[in-house]
Amino acid sequence: MTIEEMKKKKTEFGLTAEMISQASGVPLSTIQKIFGGTTKAPRKDTLDAIAKVLHDEEEKHRNTYGFYKTPATVCEPAAAYGAAQKPKKYTLEDYYALPDEKRVELIDGVFYDMAAPSREHQMILGDMYLLFRECADLHGIPCQVFLSPFDVRLDKDNYTILQPDLVVACHDDDENNIRYEGAPDLLVEILSPSTRKKDMLLKLYKYQNAGVREYWIVDPKFHVVTVHYFDCEDYCPVTYPFESEIPVRISEGKCVIDFSRVGKRPWK
Repeated sequence: MTIEEMKKKKTEFGLTAEMISQASGVPLSTIQKIFGGTTKAPRKDTLDAIAKVLHDEEEKHRNTYGFYKTPATVCEPAAAYGAAQKPKKYTLEDYYALPDEKRVELIDGVFYDMAAPSREHQMILGDMYLLFRECADLHGIPCQVFLSPFDVRLDKDNYTILQPDLVVACHDDDENNIRYEGAPDLLVEILSPSTRKKDMLLKLYKYQNAGVREYWIVDPKFHVVTVHYFDCEDYCPVTYPFESEIPVRISEGKCVIDFSRVGKRPWK
């Protein structure tokens, strides 16, 4: 294992230099010099001791969650999350047993890791939240708007908990104010390189079959928004450029989201 690989795994598992020092027996100052680049040629036995700690941490993650996190990626195939190695279907009990800092989605008994969102993602999401709230308030539409992270128990079963980027719910269906139960009226997902396949295929299927009425897929790479109006008799997705005014079908013609106002806030 190279020093660069060690640095990645240190960050990946949230380890500090002090934690590695205590587990490996290597002095803290030595750990800091190696990861800081001051020591150019560390001793082999020192590197082996550090590598063993990182390897043990990796195995602990595998045994606990059935997968281990890779930096800034989400592996789409279920097998990569332990489905092949560990055929058990994970449940809500497993989901809520995870550490608070571990952010995942549970889909049909399989865990999918969620990488931290990009700055662009958060800018788009923040603006969309404000525009949906503004529209609902302006027209007196009795809908609530929620930002991720927000749990949605989509199928009301024991095997699926999702965290859509944006949730619009027009009827009360929660669990002691902990999560949303069932299919919200409108959901928004903002694509990233690591979630593209999951959002465009797996979640599309799940949302449609659960009874979601409207699903927006925002694609920052190609600057388009694809809207799936599931309750339309002649179902056909509609794709809008980012500068469009996009109608919110569930509002019955009252709300339009001016996407030219999204993600354009200048730095001051």
